Amino acid sequence: MTKRTLKTVSVIVVLIAVIFAPGTPVVAKLIKWKAATVWTPAITLIKADQYFVKTLNELCKGELEVKLYPAPQIVSSFEVFGAVQSGVVKIGFDWPGYWAGKDTAFGALGALPCGPGQMDLMTWIIKGGGDKVAMDVFEKHGLLYFFHTVLPPESGLRGKRSFTKREDFKGAKIRMSGLFQGKILKDLGASQVMLAGQEIYQALEKGVIDAAEFSTPDNDWSLGFQEVTSVWNSPGWHQPASPMGLMVNRKAWDQLPPHIQQKFKVAATATMAWGIAHYNYEGSLYAKKFMDKGVTVNYLDEAVMEEIQKLSYYHIVEEAEKNPTFAKVVYSMFSAMNVLTNTRDKELGLLSRQIILPDMEKLRRAATQ
Repeated sequence: MTKRTLKTVSVIVVLIAVIFAPGTPVVAKLIKWKAATVWTPAITLIKADQYFVKTLNELCKGELEVKLYPAPQIVSSFEVFGAVQSGVVKIGFDWPGYWAGKDTAFGALGALPCGPGQMDLMTWIIKGGGDKVAMDVFEKHGLLYFFHTVLPPESGLRGKRSFTKREDFKGAKIRMSGLFQGKILKDLGASQVMLAGQEIYQALEKGVIDAAEFSTPDNDWSLGFQEVTSVWNSPGWHQPASPMGLMVNRKAWDQLPPHIQQKFKVAATATMAWGIAHYNYEGSLYAKKFMDKGVTVNYLDEAVMEEIQKLSYYHIVEEAEKNPTFAKVVYSMFSAMNVLTNTRDKELGLLSRQIILPDMEKLRRAATQ
């Protein structure tokens, strides 16, 4: 063998060794995906979507890059579902309840009136099989689904009218999302008005509607409700908790390497923890801002709350008997709730109490010595 041949063989051997050496990263072509969200930049619900994208991009640096487009840069809010299905975008961030017109099971995944609360839903999603149930529903439409946030109870009805008694609802035009929420409003003598978030301010300002719900105090503030409402009607029975997440195009997903697919799940779990803390804290800060503006806070009579609870469960069971997919969602959800009842009654005396603080001035002085 000549020196030149020997040198060539040596180079080839070294190259093979480098390529196939254990742990050696293989440089792959960067995958670029577009993501759309149902939220506009003005709506702070978009922050959870932004956090997920930032986390995923950091986890997949050099392999996958996702760019987020707020509504309506690529498509309008209510077109996001179809855009992900068709592949116009590979990811769509949403609130599942927006798609209840396609299948009532989406309504159950979005929120049930007087249904499970924030921590209950998070427990169902992570431990009680809720993630698998949601995946099954979305897969029927060529999509995958990952929950990434659960919001705390929504504010309730904002406007210039009080809603404390049953008769207060008669004839009222109320902006409220949700299939079952609309049925309950009808039972109470009110009419449901469907409006996108960015349309609510003007409808309240011009008196087109008598009251509106949208989200938590921080999100309500971001839409300017403090400028056009003077009454806050509590509680937000229509949405005790609001799960949100992201749809992924199934065909695009199947082309991703398994290790990148796993990073989606990691990013979703990380965003869940961040989102719950963020929206709980921000909601409380902005609740005070509303009160500082002089907003009157009213509370719905307990008798009306009990009636709404019964109406909610009546409509849930009625729909379950018509739609097996819906039935699977709610049966799974309430089965998890049933497990949680084993400790809930033991916690009531503690968790139902108002937050009571020690002498904060003494603590402040002690902490700043």
